[in-house]
Amino acid sequence: MIFLRGKITGRLECGRAQLEVSEELGIAQSVYSRLWQRFQDDGNVSRCYSTGRPRVTTPNEDRYLAVTAKRNWRNTASDLSRLLSSATDTTFSSQTVYRRLGHIGLYTRRPVRCVPLTANHCHPLLTRSREHTLWILQQWSCVIFSNQSRLSLQSDSRRTLI
Repeated sequence: MIFLRGKITGRLECGRAQLEVSEELGIAQSVYSRLWQRFQDDGNVSRCYSTGRPRVTTPNEDRYLAVTAKRNWRNTASDLSRLLSSATDTTFSSQTVYRRLGHIGLYTRRPVRCVPLTANHCHPLLTRSREHTLWILQQWSCVIFSNQSRLSLQSDSRRTLI
């Protein structure tokens, strides 16, 4: 195949017409046109191999996405997709944004839902801890530490048993 490409470029370098060479060798004229253009651009007739589909985003857009995601850390991939699309006038799916952020090292996190402790919560906790500071090991052996998790003995609760 490389020899055939060399023959084609040799004949075209001699000044023969692309249509004439294509009829002579029985290969489509568009093949010669692309081969000749590549030869004129970089002097090479071998194919450029690439694996996979080309990326939709450029490195500059990836950097913009990373900066935007770090500044607006509460935004979802859909929100970031809209921001990036409005900044670059091209459309990006939220899945593309999700993948690009994954390559950067930014992954999704589930927000933690917890009730903040108020002064009314803290006071009883503090008094309880002060009451139990002088307990001995035998008294502590009767206590179950659950970390305020739900305890269940039935399997229908769909939660992990502790």
